[in-house]
This record gives sequence, C-alpha cells and structure tokens, in this order.
Amino acid sequence: GEITQIPPMYSALKRDGKKLYELARAGKEVERAPRPVTIHALEVLDQTGPDRYTLRVRCSKGTYVRTLCHDIGQALGCGGAMFSLCRTMAAGFSLEQAVSLEAVQSQGDSLLLPTDSLFTAYPILLLSSEQTEKRVRCGNPITLPATPDGTYRVYSQEGQFLCLSRASGGTLTSIKNFFGA
Repeated sequence: GEITQIPPMYSALKRDGKKLYELARAGKEVERAPRPVTIHALEVLDQTGPDRYTLRVRCSKGTYVRTLCHDIGQALGCGGAMFSLCRTMAAGFSLEQAVSLEAVQSQGDSLLLPTDSLFTAYPILLLSSEQTEKRVRCGNPITLPATPDGTYRVYSQEGQFLCLSRASGGTLTSIKNFFGA
C-alpha cells in the first residue's frame, strides 16, 4: 500500500539548491517533508541468521529501501538495517537485461533496443493508408471509428514505428511522435 517516507539526508534531493548529501557531508541536517511511495509487495524470502532476513520488495520509484528496512525494524521494536541491496528491476528493465560496462565499450550502439520496445504493453495499430500516415506525420488526429479506446503503438504500412497515440471516441491523437528521431 501507500506509505510516506522522509528522504534520508544522504539522498540526491535538493534543498535550497544544495543536494541533501552535500549538506550531510558538511555536518548539516535539514527538515525533509514526507513523500508518498507505494509498496506493491513485500515478502520474506529467507532467514540467513538469527536476526538476518532476505526480503523482496516491489515498490514505486522514489522508495528508499534502506529507510524501509529501518522503518520495519522500528515497527517491530527491534531496529533494522539493510546489509545489502540487489536491484532486480528498474524502470521496466530486469537484471537479466543488464549488460556489463565492458560489453557497452566493445559493442556500443548494437546493444541499444529499438524505441518501440519501451511500449510493448500497448497494442500495435498498423495504419492502413498513405493518407492516414501523412495525417499522423503532420500531427493531425485521424478518425478510426472501429478502434477501441486506449493507447496504441502506431506503425506505418511499412512497419516503421511512428508514435504512441491515444484512441478516444473513434479519434486517434498522437501522444508522442518518434519518427525522424
């Protein structure tokens, strides 16, 4: 569920133009406003010692897991600290998709994913004519009465990813164009 967290002083958030961790290094502490975050799932995977546990957390961006461990310890009345963290997913990318710095240095651009791979959660809409493609490329809405409301990955007749668009009431309107990029 949704909880609030007070960002730690070692975070990269700014206060009066200074990063909190810079203030912390200077020995200063400032008041920080609580921020809402969502904990989607929290499970105990293993007990690795009398007072050590392995947890899996699925949370929203902006969650401070170290702070979450501290807060759980406070709620249990025993204290809590994080020993290590392994981020298995971030921004929709899994740990299995990660590549080493050496691979990036040797393979470069060949490792880049196509832009439309970021939007696979949305169905494909293939444009059926040059006229509709021209309208889309000019940023104009198009009428598609049989298209259910929702967000779509829009492609040209030749299969080129053009844009992310929203259909509503039979009209398709571009959200973000990607052609020419």
